[in-house]
Amino acid sequence: MSYGTPDVPPSVLCFATSDATGGGGLQSDVLTLASMGCHPLTVVAAVAVRDTRGIEELFALDADAVAAQARAVLEDIPVHAFKLGLIGNVENVAAIAEILSDYPDLPLVLEPALSYAEGDEGAADEMLAALAELVLPQVTVLVASRHEVLRLALASLEDADADADTDADTDADTDEQLVLEDAVAHLLELGLEYVLLTGAGEPGPQVVNILMGAGGVVRTDAWERLPGRFLGAGATLAGAVAAALAHGMEVPEAVREAQEFTFQALTGAYRPGMGLALPDRFFWARPEERDDA
Repeated sequence: MSYGTPDVPPSVLCFATSDATGGGGLQSDVLTLASMGCHPLTVVAAVAVRDTRGIEELFALDADAVAAQARAVLEDIPVHAFKLGLIGNVENVAAIAEILSDYPDLPLVLEPALSYAEGDEGAADEMLAALAELVLPQVTVLVASRHEVLRLALASLEDADADADTDADTDADTDEQLVLEDAVAHLLELGLEYVLLTGAGEPGPQVVNILMGAGGVVRTDAWERLPGRFLGAGATLAGAVAAALAHGMEVPEAVREAQEFTFQALTGAYRPGMGLALPDRFFWARPEERDDA
């Protein structure tokens, strides 16, 4: 796939949190989409007070302000895909879900971005439940870790503690896998088309990402596990999926293309501050000497 800029690049509308570090959130979306030949349209749903070491506070914008931003740009510019990250609160989820429902034929990529909401578990659960009820039925690809998939599934269930008891003789790894499979199946039943289960947080010498649909596993991709930790790896992957879909690629091919882009961006990651390294979304534009570094 060529990342050259066409006369009119496809536009992708992103709803997310502003991240002043440029590592995650809307800033990650802008860098990723632009690097992959798309025109990024951005709706600020929340503002994060953070540095490369961690997040201090999150301020959600008023739902009317979020909706007004989106409606204004949608009335002016044709959109080829949507990308949804952390959007602050339940009211914003409802407002954005209503807007998305007007564009059922456009691909939608959801990245829950739970790392931004770790400080308030109750509010995070409420927002996840709202996402499951209002947004997931419209989602084309959910890009999420095992932890995020399980939390999304639990938040959407009225009886979260059903089947909590397990046989003491059951192998722990097998039981955990069954729970994960049930969670993915439940989310797919809600209406979303695909789950890209990311393996960055799992142990092992490789990062294994699994794309799952209603018929089971669609594709499995294994990547070398790079040393260190990164800020914005998940946002980069989800944004890259949205970019590839906006270019007209089918989901399995778009997911593969997005993983290749993300791996290259992480391979060239750099540390501008005192915390985590940031993906280099414009790795292809850097001097060749940086390969040695």
